Amino acid sequence: MKEYILLIDTFDAKGLVYNVSKVLFANNLNIEQNAEYVDKETNKFFMRTVISGELNENILLKELTEVLPKESTLKLNKKSKKNIVILATKESHVLGDLLIRYIDGELDANIQAVIANHDYLQDLVEKFNIPFHCISAENMEREDHENLVIEKINEYNPELIVLAKYMRILTPKFVETYPRKVLNIHHSFLPAFIGANPYKQAHHRGVKIIGATAHYVTDDLDEGPIISQDVVRVDHTYSWQDMRRAGRNVEKVVLSNALQLLLEDKVFVYGNKTVVL
Repeated sequence: MKEYILLIDTFDAKGLVYNVSKVLFANNLNIEQNAEYVDKETNKFFMRTVISGELNENILLKELTEVLPKESTLKLNKKSKKNIVILATKESHVLGDLLIRYIDGELDANIQAVIANHDYLQDLVEKFNIPFHCISAENMEREDHENLVIEKINEYNPELIVLAKYMRILTPKFVETYPRKVLNIHHSFLPAFIGANPYKQAHHRGVKIIGATAHYVTDDLDEGPIISQDVVRVDHTYSWQDMRRAGRNVEKVVLSNALQLLLEDKVFVYGNKTVVL
């Protein structure tokens, strides 16, 4: 039996769940899972429903549109593995974790390729029989290098792009080319500790919590809608190297969790916030 994920983003009104369920029933579809949320401040209604059965997408969306408020957003995705491309630089901890989860079948995705601006990680990636492309940025303008990266990404036409510690600031053109398709991870010290070696800065300040944030990429550096976060506690006995090790562990977990949420179509974006159902 085929399964689909129905995503509804609209303004709240009486009878929404009833009306949607009625349309699904009339189309001989079964509800396997359902989750809803209403934001009282904005009066926004979000609904994620896993359905099974045979359907005509155009007819179903038309009938749902007729029973929902105007300007509703509907998406119907077939439940299947999404294609992703990963961008990386030199750090291996996040990329390696994703590759292991992929091989172990924990990620509901097809990793099509890894693109990096250095060749440090080529041997690692090729051990997993995944294509690796090094596009060096040396002696190149940022826009020229980025154009080459975009060209290579477009050869694969992925549904999601994951920045696995890709240490390049993306231009507005890149963000515009892949709206709400780029996932990034950063340590949660930002913006308090920016620049070189934030863990040394954190150690110097005597921080007690280390964390990481996974978010969509926008034109505002590291300020896109947040998808997942986590923290670990540290204390005065930690060296800055210990803090970095703890931080990298959190980064791995947070990025993989955020990616899985996106792969399962569980993330709604409104404004600069997310709703995860």
